[in-house]
Amino acid sequence: MKNSGKKIELASVDDLFSTEEDRQDARLEKIQDIPLEQLHPFRDHPFKVKDDDAMMETTESVSKYGVLVPAIARPRPEGGYELVAGHRRHRASQLAGKETMPVIVRELDDDAATIIMVDSNLQRESLLPSERAFAYKMKLEAMKRQGARLDLTCGQLGHKLNLGQKSRDLLAAQAGDSARNVQRYIRLTELIPQLLDMVDERKIAFNPAYELSFLRKEEQVQLLDAMDSEQATPSLSQAQRLKKFSQEGDLSPTVMRAIMSEEKKSEIDKVTFTADSLRRYFPKSYTPQRMQETIIKLLEQWQKRRQREQER
Repeated sequence: MKNSGKKIELASVDDLFSTEEDRQDARLEKIQDIPLEQLHPFRDHPFKVKDDDAMMETTESVSKYGVLVPAIARPRPEGGYELVAGHRRHRASQLAGKETMPVIVRELDDDAATIIMVDSNLQRESLLPSERAFAYKMKLEAMKRQGARLDLTCGQLGHKLNLGQKSRDLLAAQAGDSARNVQRYIRLTELIPQLLDMVDERKIAFNPAYELSFLRKEEQVQLLDAMDSEQATPSLSQAQRLKKFSQEGDLSPTVMRAIMSEEKKSEIDKVTFTADSLRRYFPKSYTPQRMQETIIKLLEQWQKRRQREQER
């Protein structure tokens, strides 16, 4: 009699004596109490974990009630777990003297983990420009890689946009921002760390910083020296001229010092609104930049309506 060649797989003892309910339960994600020393930060985590007043409040809450929302982590090949979401809760647990914290462990690839990590932090109201810039960049790159694996499907469905553009639009929609703003924030990652720190510290405004990001790295280092020498930071018009000189190949330390030594236009007639003072008029998802753009559009509409009324 010929051997059929088929392998007969025998069920394990556990499978024989377990119910379908038991087997389904085994596949469900569970909250585990994991020692803090086994939890490691996400690679290139763009969000800063500071021991500031907000952290002290979180620490006090963890001391009283424990960590109420479990963190998310994935197993590391070398052992332990990589935190995907919950870095601030992890730090608060350390400061509160806890030994473990509740964690949901998931098997995630790099791109899925990156997207969850970014999404879990982007909703915070007090994000620094550098945090948003690198978060947008990391998520966009992950979305592009995921999209690359689906390009045949996209082609069959007839999408006309290229993958990068489609991913950027989707990221903007998910973040409650504009595609243009996403692009401008990502551009800030081209700044050297010292200049980007000055953006976070509000020593350099967002729009001038965007223009400065087009300078070559060596030119940015030279600009730091010119700013220190003249004890000044560039305005938008100065940053635009610095960018223009750079693109034409004419930007030198001498030109930088000459521009930075200029007397800035008086800001006596300038009206400034803080984000906090405007926040109550906008949805929580609106960024300061988006609030500004919305206000400008409303003012333009008001101006046009007023002109029409005067012409009647």
